[in-house]
Amino acid sequence: MLYGILTAFAVFCVILDQATKYLVVANIPLGDVVSVWPGVFHLTHIRNTGMAFSLLQGGRWFFLVMTLAAFGVLFVALKKKWVTHPLGLWALAAIAGGAVGNLIDRVRLGYVVDMIEVEFIHFPVFNVADCFVVCGAILLVVYVLFFDKSGEGKHRAADG
Repeated sequence: MLYGILTAFAVFCVILDQATKYLVVANIPLGDVVSVWPGVFHLTHIRNTGMAFSLLQGGRWFFLVMTLAAFGVLFVALKKKWVTHPLGLWALAAIAGGAVGNLIDRVRLGYVVDMIEVEFIHFPVFNVADCFVVCGAILLVVYVLFFDKSGEGKHRAADG
């Protein structure tokens, strides 16, 4: 049952991401800015062929291959039950949902639609999929550091 809920969550991540991108493309001309919360963040419609901080611009095929490789690792991790705790599973679902959201853009458009720009720090423009990937990655680190008990027994046996 949990896997069904996690799959639904990942699908929700994709739908939310794609819906926000559709609304931005339909309502904000490319390059335009719309203030949402003055001093905090605004929407800036841009096309991103790279990743954060404009790294690897034009690396469409690299990102496609890396995303597919990540899904391969995710599949193996689930199949071999490397991650069993619900926190780790939720983290993987968020990462998967965000990755699919950006993968859809890269396959369909050749770039990712970004729109969220924070005003109080200098940070690259990002999108909803990026939020899910980053939050999922943070949760995954928390899971590995504090909840993953799979390596404990191995370390104790090696020490003893």
